[in-house]
Formats: sequence, C-alpha cells, structure tokens
Amino acid sequence: MGKNKKVLANSEMADNTKFRKFFEAEDLRTIKDIIYNSAKVYSENIAFVIKHKNSDGVEYENITYKGLLEDINKLGTAFYSMGLKEKRVAIIGKNRYEWVISHLANMLGGMVSVPLDKDLQYDELEGSLIRSKADCIIFDEKLTDMINKIKENGKTNLTEFICMSKIDGYKSIAELKEKGQKLLDDGEKDYINCKIDENKMSILLFTSGTTSKAKAVMLSQRNVASNIYAMKLTEDIRSTDTNIAFLPFHHIFGSTCLIMMIACGVKTTFPDGLRYIKQNLNEYKVSLFVGVPVLIEAIYKTVMKEIEKQGKTKLIKFATVISNLLLKLHIDIRRKIFKQVIDALGGELRFLISGGAPADPKIAKGFIDMGIETVQGYGLSETAPVISAENCRIIKSGSVGVPMINVEVKIVNQDEDGIGEIAVKGPNVMLGYYEMPDLTKEVLKDGWFYTGDLGYLDEQGVLFVTGRNKNLIVLKNGKKVFPEELETLVNRIELVEESMVFGMPDKDDANDVMLSVKIFYNKEVAKEKYPDKSEEEIYDIIWDEIKELNKTFPRYKHIQKLILSNEELIKTTTKKVKRQEEMKKILSLK
Repeated sequence: MGKNKKVLANSEMADNTKFRKFFEAEDLRTIKDIIYNSAKVYSENIAFVIKHKNSDGVEYENITYKGLLEDINKLGTAFYSMGLKEKRVAIIGKNRYEWVISHLANMLGGMVSVPLDKDLQYDELEGSLIRSKADCIIFDEKLTDMINKIKENGKTNLTEFICMSKIDGYKSIAELKEKGQKLLDDGEKDYINCKIDENKMSILLFTSGTTSKAKAVMLSQRNVASNIYAMKLTEDIRSTDTNIAFLPFHHIFGSTCLIMMIACGVKTTFPDGLRYIKQNLNEYKVSLFVGVPVLIEAIYKTVMKEIEKQGKTKLIKFATVISNLLLKLHIDIRRKIFKQVIDALGGELRFLISGGAPADPKIAKGFIDMGIETVQGYGLSETAPVISAENCRIIKSGSVGVPMINVEVKIVNQDEDGIGEIAVKGPNVMLGYYEMPDLTKEVLKDGWFYTGDLGYLDEQGVLFVTGRNKNLIVLKNGKKVFPEELETLVNRIELVEESMVFGMPDKDDANDVMLSVKIFYNKEVAKEKYPDKSEEEIYDIIWDEIKELNKTFPRYKHIQKLILSNEELIKTTTKKVKRQEEMKKILSLK
C-alpha cells in the first residue's frame, strides 16, 4: 500500500451508515423468530427442493415454508420425547434437507447444535464428540461404519444415535417425524411452546481443522440473528431467488447463509458435487450463488474455457469494452450482450457472493462485466460470521466492503501505512471459546474481539484485509510481507493452480528468511499448452513468469525461490491452506 493512501487513524471511526442500509429488514432476535416469520410471510413459497433418484429416473420434491416449519416441529417434538430437551445434539453429513431440519429443530427447541465436519477422521470425530459433551448424534448413512465404532468404543457421552436415512439398527429422521406428528396430534405442545433465551449458547462450532487443539466457538441465537438482519439490509437477496447450497453447513458461513436464505423466502436446492456445478446451475435455474473463492473461480474458469473453445475470446473482450462504455452512460446491455454465456450457467444467474477467503478481483470484475453482480465479504466463525461486505452499490477493488450496520471496526497498533490488527464490536461477536477461558481473554477485551487479521480502513470506512497476523513474514531489515497479497498475483499465472508464499529459513543467517513460493501447477493447462514440455521445463516457464512479477514489486518483496509440486497443497475442508503443515513438509524435504 502506498504511503499516500488515506486511511483512518486508530481513534477514528468512519460514518458509513449511508453505505450500509439499502433494503428494509426487521430485527428479529432469535432463529425461532426468523423461522416463524418466514413460515407466515412466505407460507406457500418453496423453501427447499429435494431430488430423489430412483430406477425410473429423477423426481423433485418441493417443501414449502409452511411444510418446513411443520417438519421442524414434528422432529423437535420427537427429540423432546427422547429426553433431548436442553441437551447437545451433534450433526454430521453432507448438505441435505435432513441436516437442515435437524439443525433448526435443535435451535427452535433450545438444544445446543454441534455441527461437525463430515470429512473428519475417526480420532478427530470421537475427540470432537468428547470435547463438546454431545448427548446425541445425527449422521449421514455414509458414516455408519465410523458411528458403529464410536458406539462400540463407548468413550463419548452419546446416548442417542439417529441416521438421516432409514437403515437397520438406528432411528431415522423419517421415523422421528412420524412419531412427532402423532405426539402433536395428541396435543403435545411442550416443544412448540419452548421460550428461547437469545443470549444462551445455541451453537457450538469447531474452527477449521478440528484437532485436539481446535477452538470451539460458542454462539447464541442473537449472534446469528443480528448478523442476518445486517445482511438483509445490505444485500439484494429476493424471495424470487433460487439458491444452491454449496457451502458446507458445518461451517458458520454455510449455516448462517442457510438461515439467511430462509429469512428472505428464497428457494434452496442441493448440489450433486463440484463436478456437477454447471449441470446443477442449469438444472435448477440458479439465480443466487454463495461460495468460497475456489467455487466462484471454478464457475468462471468453466465459462472462459467454453469461450476459448468457441474461439470467441477477442469478441468477448471487445463486447466488454463496448458494454462498459455504455454503462458509463447509464445504458446497461451487459446481460443482452453476454446472454449466451449466462445461458450456459442456467440463464438466471444474477448474483454471486464470495466469502471465506480473499477473492481474485479480476474474476469478480469478469462476472460484473457480464452483468452478474459479484460481491465479497469478510468474517470469522467468532463473528457469526460476517464483519463487512460489499454490495452492488459500493465495490472497491481489493476491499471487503464496509462493516455491517450493527458492527464497529477499528484498526489497532497501526504501522506507518495505517495497517494494524482488525478489532470488532457488535451483537454478532461470540460468547467465547468453550472451556478455554485464557484464550477467550486473549481475544475478547472490553467488548472488542481481536481478529488476528491485519488490514486498514480507508477514508470512507471501507475495509481492506492485508493478511493474517500469524502469516506475516518479517524480514531481517524489518520490512513486512503479506503472503496473501503475493499469492493473489502468483495465482493469476496461467499454469498455477494454487500457491503458498512463505519465508524459508536462511541457512547462512538464522535471523533472516528467503521469500519463497510453493506452487501446485495445473496439469491440464500444462498438457494443453505445453504437451511436449517436461516438468523441469514447466518449472522454468513458471519461474520466468515470477521474475516478471518481481519487477512490479519493491525489491524486498521479490520471490527468490520456487518449489514446484505436482500435489495439491494441504488444506482444510473450507479450502484454506494449512500453512504450518505445509511448512513442516517443506522443511522435512530440505
């Protein structure tokens, strides 16, 4: 960042209210309030579409908002009859309707929902169940072998095991709904009449990785509901939209977005997997897509590949220039010019929301140029999750938008460029880390949550995130390098699939590091563009590109070493690189 960039000082707060409230919303206090409101306002709207595959082909089942609330109340009433009132209920499995109603049944009945990552290894899953003191687990049938083993081992606190589908030896969600319906018919109202304490722990969520050292975040219904209220004021989400639930629900971004869609009366569909992303967009005529950058980029690459295949790259570039010129004159013909491209994505896609990691501004601009509005946000599990977000009326390249209307942001311990740690205050800030009082005290001070992220606020109060504090590379001369900044640029090299910039310990000087990058290269591009080149020659091509990139940086930011890999980098299930594990791997090969 240049020194002439105007930023806000530590003590200054931007008055950016005008950027943060574009739509109307009611500030509902709990998830129960939100679900009941949507069941009333959008009663006959389709809330969820469930695809059933059978020998005759495919059938689609539509669940209305009225039907959704009925299913939640049936299941919750059955939970109460099993003695789960005020208990902790873990959920593990892929995104599906049974996951949705299990999570919502927990929250509408005052139980604690414990969402778990379906990709956990056995020891991690058992450890998470022990640490969370879960009383019950609801699981996908694909995890039956692991659940059988956990049941046999008997190390957890679990007394109830419920499968999302009908299988031998376990209760199923369908059976429990039937049981709940009978109880409701007999006048049982204990579950429906449950009063929710908005400030009590309602979700216990493990942060990415979920090892024995992972933090368990305690969130209340007020945390999540306040965040949904702020997002409704900010983003153009419509009751006529169709959403596809790609973000894993065990991640707070996924589960809050799930409830956000319900709050807005949106129709939600479920994907068949990343390989079928284009097919699903067409199948369901998706208009709204929320994802992490890797998913947004996958859609963009699919489109650009098709354009290249048809030999229309130059034509598209020319059309972009023309439509952008017309846009300056308030004539918007983007969706007409790029109709063929949009049709390839189902014809209805109008709005993309990216979060979870920094998005490539080039890709966001590419979608916007086609008439598909694209925004990104920033947040953490500890903030339920959204801290700030762009919206269609304020987009600044490289920023993560403006803080939510009910969230305060300040930058502490600023350096000479105005960059410092991002601290946050608001009703979305967590209750604390479960059974980790010392760690909670480290990050929660005087009502402010210290994120561990570095960034700055410009003079309009727009937030820019420059990197993680713990990832910051400090050189011997005191200069600071944000690896994320360099990675964004390195990842634009055609042959690069993903990269990690790091400081390699200098063997000649224990107090210094050599700025290095590890790259997993794109084998498909290499095969297509350089079919006769060896891996050593691919290395040389990429290294030449990096040397060109170096010319655009100050000398202290020059990358001096390249490690080329034909294996993916080690990542969490939310596609964030596990830097420490990668470093261990790199140093073991030195």
